[in-house]
Amino acid sequence: QVQLVESGGGLVQPGGSLRLSCAASGSAARANAMGWYRQAPGKQRDFVAIFGVGGTPHYVNSVKGRFTISRDNTKSTVYLQMNNLKPEDTAVYYCWAWAAPDTTYWGQGTQVTVSS
Repeated sequence: QVQLVESGGGLVQPGGSLRLSCAASGSAARANAMGWYRQAPGKQRDFVAIFGVGGTPHYVNSVKGRFTISRDNTKSTVYLQMNNLKPEDTAVYYCWAWAAPDTTYWGQGTQVTVSS
């Protein structure tokens, strides 16, 4: 069954903004941690922003001050507001969730392209 569904990707010019959404269902909706990873062409999948087990947001240094992760627990949804986008932000963005003790969920990915 579908567990994580992302939306909100697209093509944007440098300096623009996008907002990604990830809706969790089933057992993923009870995850202990959720967030976002991304994978650029030819590169490994890397952490972008997550809510850890304690609920504190964490960001990779390259997006601090530009990206904001937030969530709506009533909707089991996590968001990623991306401002001042740069060409190096171009990647497939994946929603991620983790449930204790050892279950990881991934969404199908949504493409973000930053180009003029």
